[in-house]
Amino acid sequence: MFFIRYKINKDVKEFADIFYKNGFRCYLVGGAVRNLVGGFGLTDMDFTTNATPEQVMKLFRSVIPTGIKHGTVTVLFKGQKFEVTTFRIDEVYTDGRRPDSIAYTDDLSLDLQRRDFTINSIALDLKSFKLFDPNNGKKDIKQKIIKAIGEPKRRFDEDGLRILRCFRFSAQLGFEIEAATFDAARECRNNLKSISFERIRDELKKIILSPLPSQTFISLHKAGILEIILPELDNCWGVEQKGYHKFDVFLHSVYACDFASNFPEHVKIAALLHDIGKPAMRKVKEDGVATFHMHERKSADLARKLMGRLKFSNSEIQAVTHLIENHMFHYTQDWTDSAVKRFIGRVGIENIDDLFALREADKFGMDLKRPDMSLIWELKQRIRKIIDEGNPFSIKDLKINGSDLIAAGIEPGPQIGEILNYLLEAVIDDAALNSHEVLVDLGKKFYQTRLQ
Repeated sequence: MFFIRYKINKDVKEFADIFYKNGFRCYLVGGAVRNLVGGFGLTDMDFTTNATPEQVMKLFRSVIPTGIKHGTVTVLFKGQKFEVTTFRIDEVYTDGRRPDSIAYTDDLSLDLQRRDFTINSIALDLKSFKLFDPNNGKKDIKQKIIKAIGEPKRRFDEDGLRILRCFRFSAQLGFEIEAATFDAARECRNNLKSISFERIRDELKKIILSPLPSQTFISLHKAGILEIILPELDNCWGVEQKGYHKFDVFLHSVYACDFASNFPEHVKIAALLHDIGKPAMRKVKEDGVATFHMHERKSADLARKLMGRLKFSNSEIQAVTHLIENHMFHYTQDWTDSAVKRFIGRVGIENIDDLFALREADKFGMDLKRPDMSLIWELKQRIRKIIDEGNPFSIKDLKINGSDLIAAGIEPGPQIGEILNYLLEAVIDDAALNSHEVLVDLGKKFYQTRLQ
């Protein structure tokens, strides 16, 4: 039985039984059924029924009218949230995102016909546990194809976000986009300009977090979509690098993102964006070799702007841009301990592992070979030793603060920060200087001789 085979939560069966016992039908629908049929594992569960929202609200004690205008309510049932939508037909779409109005129907096939892609238009009867598949979605799942229902252009004109969802499903599932659907997505790409930045961001995140995002970003470029949603990355297409690099800036960036698949989300985003400043900083020397001096700063600046445009949180923007800004460090074995301490202070202990992960992804993206990280591991061991020994490497590690300097007779103002930075440099070179009395004396002398 389908119920046992796919280990659907028993509460779902009990939930659906309430509909049937009251003379209604209830189906599991959408991505949950797609994933069950494809063996991808159960996701969030959406339900459809011939009961109206008002009738659903009478069946259950706790119901939230989350989208009642479009026939959707959320039922709180045994500690779970079940989204339930009444069988419906969508009327005209004038905003390119939502239908102006809907009409309820008792015909499930009409409800499934209004959906985006065939693979998302399969319903599972929660009484008989039989599939209802009027659009041959099961066949397309088997053949690993993303195909719009009916006329693709009409689907994308109804809702512009479907264009990006199409590529996102391709990325997540490893499916190919059917030719007519791809061509329609390319033709309708300007519909994305009316979609909110937040929704575009959410789809892009899902692509970045997919198993192999490079192929999807290449497809988005070829469809002319990337220049609309992420022009800073699209501008990297065809920008040659040479040297250690086997690929242009675009391919290098998306392959680096591939490698970062097991790293935290902000590292994956940093891997994708870490070189977007290269086109603007490219200079060709007399020998024909291109250089990209200070591209990391330009890349961080562009990443900050594009992430702001896409409404990423301030903490996400800070995490990503900090890694990009620092990814061009060049460690050699002749670094002194003081140099290592300054590196720790500049990057931050909490960011070291993420920065090394970005460096590994960056190196992989050069030629798709497993990078030699022996020097980085050596640096990591040196960092661990310095931290374990309790060496100071940031202002907060000083045995003195701004209030202590003011109490010692130094005027408040910007000079306090200058003195603290001077003292930090001193104790990085000689940790024995890190005592309150010594630092007060050094700070007063620096103030009297250099700042007054």
